[in-house]
This record gives sequence, C-alpha cells and structure tokens, in this order.
Amino acid sequence: MHLRSVLALPLLLAAPILGSAATPPPSRPNIVFIIADDLGWADLAFHGGNAPTPHLDRLAREGLELTQHYVAPVCSPTRAGLMTGRVWSRFGVVNPQAERALPWDTVTLPRVLKAAGYDTAMTGKWHLGSLPDQGPQRFGFDHSHGSLGGGVTPYSHKYKKGKYTDTWHRNGQLIEQPGYVTDLITQEAVRWLESRGAAPFFLYVPFTAVHLPIKEPEEWVARVPAAIQGEVARHYAACVMHLDDSVGKILAALERTGRRSNTLVVFTSDNGGSTAENNDRSYPDDQCPSGKLPGNNHPWRGQKGDLYEGGTRVPTIVSWPGRAKPGQVATPVQITDWLPTFAALTGYRTDRDLKWDGTNLLPVLTTHAALPERTLYSVAPSWRARAVRHGDWKLIAFGEGEKRRLELYHLTADPAEATNRATAEPERLRQMLARLDQAAARDRDALPKD
Repeated sequence: MHLRSVLALPLLLAAPILGSAATPPPSRPNIVFIIADDLGWADLAFHGGNAPTPHLDRLAREGLELTQHYVAPVCSPTRAGLMTGRVWSRFGVVNPQAERALPWDTVTLPRVLKAAGYDTAMTGKWHLGSLPDQGPQRFGFDHSHGSLGGGVTPYSHKYKKGKYTDTWHRNGQLIEQPGYVTDLITQEAVRWLESRGAAPFFLYVPFTAVHLPIKEPEEWVARVPAAIQGEVARHYAACVMHLDDSVGKILAALERTGRRSNTLVVFTSDNGGSTAENNDRSYPDDQCPSGKLPGNNHPWRGQKGDLYEGGTRVPTIVSWPGRAKPGQVATPVQITDWLPTFAALTGYRTDRDLKWDGTNLLPVLTTHAALPERTLYSVAPSWRARAVRHGDWKLIAFGEGEKRRLELYHLTADPAEATNRATAEPERLRQMLARLDQAAARDRDALPKD
C-alpha cells in the first residue's frame, strides 16, 4: 500500500464518528498549544526560578494562569490525555511509550479540529509511536516534524540507543537536519505560521526542552546568571532560557502575521521537573555534561514520575486577547480537558459518546467560573500507584489489593503533602477509596476488545 493510502486509512476508518462543525462560532480562534518537557513548577522566573524567563513571565502577567493544572507524571501519558480527552490509563498508557500508544481509529484532537475546518500541524516531540507509519499524520495532523520518539540528543537528534534511535522526521519521512533541536522546532513552527491562509489553524508545539540530554550552545550558557554554578545547572538554566526565547519567537510570528488577537495560546509542561535522572544516560552521539538534573518543583513535594504535586502540577498559562480573563484561577483542571474545550470552542458536534474524561473549560477561561466538583484520576508509571483528587482532598494508593499503602492529603491546608491523614480521617478515606476504585475500573477500557 502506498504511503498516501496508509496515511489516509485511519481517517477513513474514523470518518463516521468524527462529526463536523455545526454552525461554526463567529471568528473561530486559531489555537497554538505549547508543551515544555519535564519543566518544573519553579523553573520559571515568575514562580521563583533563578533563570530569567521574560517572555513567559509576561505571558503569565498579562494572561490567565491555571494554578492547579494537572498532567500525568511522565511524558507519553500526558500526550495521550491531550490527544484523546481521556485518562491515559484507558489506553493502557502509563509509561514513556516507544510503541504505538493509541488504536488507529481513536478520535484525536487534530481529527476533531480537522472536522471543524482547521488546518493542523505539529513540530516537536510526538512520543506516541516511534516509527514513521505511527506518527502524527496517522492521527490527524496535516503537517508534522520533529521527534517521533521521546527526548533526543540536541545536535544529532537521536533517540535512546536501540531500534528507535533514528526518529527525526518530516511528514512521515526520516530526515537528517543540522541545527540545535530547540531552534529547529521553533523555526518549523514560525515557517508554518507564516505560510497560513484564511483557514483557522491548530499548531501543536511539544518542545523537547528541558528533557535530557541537555547541552546548550555556548552562546546560551554565556547568558546564564553568574550566580548559577555547576556545569549541568548552567546548561539546564540555559535550556530554560532558550525555551523561553523560543516561545517569544512564536508569539512574535503571530503578531507579525496579524493573527495574535485571534489566537488562543496555551503553555504548559508534560510533567514535573526531574531531580533524579543523570543528564547523559542512554543516548548516543552528542557528549553532554554528566550529573543529576536540577529540576525545581518547589514548593511541591515530589518530581517527575511521582503522583505527588511535584510530579503532576505544572505551570500553565492561557493567553487569548479579549476573551480569556486575565489573572489566576485555582480550579483543579487536567490535561484531558483541552479536547472538550477546543471541541466546544470550534463548534464541533457528534452524535456519538466519545467517553471523554475531560470537561469544557471555556467558562473557566472566560469568566473564572468554578466547575462542578468532580474526581480527577491519575496513574503512575508501571501502575505502581494511582491517585484521585476530589475537592480539597487527594488520595494516593501505592500497590494493589489489601497490601496497598494509602496516603490522604488535604491540599488546601497541606499543599506540600506533609501530613498523611489516612488514619485520622477514616470516613473520608472510605469515600476517596470508592472514587479511586470506580475510576480504576475503567483502566484499559479504550483498547480494542478482540
């Protein structure tokens, strides 16, 4: 079968359930969704970070910050949640995923927006299928570029040692492309923005920064404040600063092309910062500084991979001039909410129940309205732990069955998760366990049954 036919097949299979835009809302906005990789809560200056991030600081100051925006504790699950509007464990995706993560006919975010008349593109890290025939175009993107796998070496753009090492692509074809990875992703995003016509568009920019391995160009390391000492720490700070500059370039392209006022921009991270990984492990070619990564999740407990706040509560900014109400909103929201939100925003309709776990955030974004109380569910890598958040309470269950270890926290009174109240609150624990077991019963229910 020819590549063009292969790429079209999932769309044909999905077409009966996709629906379309009903009566399109007037002046439907463009959407730019930017994800940093392994960026900690306090890696950014406006959260107390020691590396200057002027573009993101301004975006947060002038836009809307979602201060309780939750993602999965690692990368592929967050991306699955964004693409499907469903908790990642519904697809059995709980680890960083080299193999194809989603069934071919999954109704994805780009497919929904294409059905609503949007042009769709992605440049950056896919990490939901590492082979060319498992890439973004198989799931609804018109244009794709970047890493099919996970984080890559900064100059040679290679994934981890193994069968998926060659991963850098454009539109389903593996390519070699000289340049620093953050710059290449940014340049592709800007070029695509500048080539747009009259149709509304969705641009997805999942950067690899600040995922290891990190080796910044010397010109960026030289800009790091002198107070930041240590080779890995200085390269990490330079990577944060470089990421911030790249976001600025994308925003400038929107301004330059006259599209900024009608573009909704979201910036977030795929999980919390890493404080345990060694910067140079498992990757070929580029020689990178060796040492532990200094991701900063203060004041939250935990890090990447954990279900504590430091692993799943990430900096998130929404900028939508004249529409998103500036300020801060503390309503708990989750990465799965964006697909239902964008579907509502673009007038997408379908008669089929797509079983989204997420909800429409437009009232939150435009008026700071509170959402009805609901349960947010999360699963850690290798199924080693599950968690639910309901109201002010959060339960983490480590392990399975009668041997599982339970930790219960009141996040308003104890945001650092320092005091386990499982013993002191038996009735609350019983209620939260019931919610967790109800959510866990749906694990893997999106997978084919044959």
